[in-house]
Amino acid sequence: MPRPPAAALHASPDDVEAAFYEALQRGDLEALMALWADDDEVVCVHPGGGGRLVGPVAIRASFEAIFANGGIPVVPEQVHRLHQLSAALHHLVERIEVVTPEGRQVGWVVATNVFVKTAQGWRIAAHHASPAEPQEPARASAEGPATLH
Repeated sequence: MPRPPAAALHASPDDVEAAFYEALQRGDLEALMALWADDDEVVCVHPGGGGRLVGPVAIRASFEAIFANGGIPVVPEQVHRLHQLSAALHHLVERIEVVTPEGRQVGWVVATNVFVKTAQGWRIAAHHASPAEPQEPARASAEGPATLH
């Protein structure tokens, strides 16, 4: 299925990442898919399992199913960045907070986002997320700088 033209030219990997998490929160499939690189080899791994999804068609189908229940209340935290001229890698913690009949529940996911610089600006090449420990991860203050060059 062809993707509609991207609505925005993203000047940095941080811009794309912010738009990615906003689209997840809103459950906006079109905005989310416009952020991916125009390449059949883009890849996504969701934290709930289901294996590796390769290509925009498989990724779109998975997010369409996820968004059937609405947006995802996810907040990126503790982002560590490795930027090069035409590629960037961000490793981060995602906090997902939901209200259940038992009260407020918080889940943690560790994620890696890979970005590539294209003629249309920065785009997502890969998103890989895995469940983390049930308690809040330790803050990164003793781990050194959050940006590596």
